[in-house]
Amino acid sequence: MRERLQALLDAGRDDALLRFGLGNSCLQAGDLDAAATHLAAATRHDPDYSAAWKLLGKALLASGREDAAEAAWRAGLDAAARRGDVQSSKEMTVFLRRIERGRQADA
Repeated sequence: MRERLQALLDAGRDDALLRFGLGNSCLQAGDLDAAATHLAAATRHDPDYSAAWKLLGKALLASGREDAAEAAWRAGLDAAARRGDVQSSKEMTVFLRRIERGRQADA
């Protein structure tokens, strides 16, 4: 799947859905840097793509970039509010609470 999506990108197609799919494929393969790159591109194509923000945060957190993940999820909450995406909003709220609890435990 990743190879087919990359071929589409290489052929000149570049949109939010393609970048989301490619980022998701990279994330599933454990290629966190590539996942973050593609998911960030998806959010640039469509700043209201809350699912892309949610996965971007996951990729960033998995690569040890907690502050960047937090920023992505906060942007994602704004996007979800604009789109009325209740489910993504709930999930990102949970992720943000986990970060906050982890910080409190470390303090």
